[in-house]
Amino acid sequence: MEDSLNKVAWPVATERLCLRRLESEDLEATWRYRQLPEVTEWITAAPATFGEYREHFLSEGRIHRDVAVEIAGDDGNKVLIGTVMLKVHDGWGQEEILDQTRLVEAEIGWSFDPAYGGKGYATEAVRAVLELGFGALGLRRVVAESFAANDPSWKLMERVGMRRESYNLRNGLHRSGEWMDGVVYAMLADEWGELVTA
Repeated sequence: MEDSLNKVAWPVATERLCLRRLESEDLEATWRYRQLPEVTEWITAAPATFGEYREHFLSEGRIHRDVAVEIAGDDGNKVLIGTVMLKVHDGWGQEEILDQTRLVEAEIGWSFDPAYGGKGYATEAVRAVLELGFGALGLRRVVAESFAANDPSWKLMERVGMRRESYNLRNGLHRSGEWMDGVVYAMLADEWGELVTA
């Protein structure tokens, strides 16, 4: 798998955050909040034990697609408060021009420690990762999906300027056993450009 995030000059600073590559040493810091019921309710994979989580974290290629989001703690040390995934992939195209579809699209997703919620950190981090995607990585399209019942997630998609492309009836199986409705949001590079120059 190509490590597209290598094209970015890390770390990246925003007004309040430091974004950097996720590292294997972030295992325990991410487990701290990813094991919480209010987080596992919506994330794609929720291993039950630390051992299972370690295996998932190290084998799923997170280091190549996830960005660590940090703030300065009370003691001045950086505290990891969440991650933003930017999973870069090829677009769809007809066979004769497939070379033009290479690594031009991405899926974006996130998980944040709820202890730091309500301060706008997730919005700031996702905007910064979108800027990297449409800037340094030269993407043409970014997509985000969630269960429709996950209001905080799709509301964040709207806050950063993504537009709803579809509402799908009972298209995703939740770990509760219920088939739930889903939403798909997206943004094109020119839409991002209009947003940041407005």
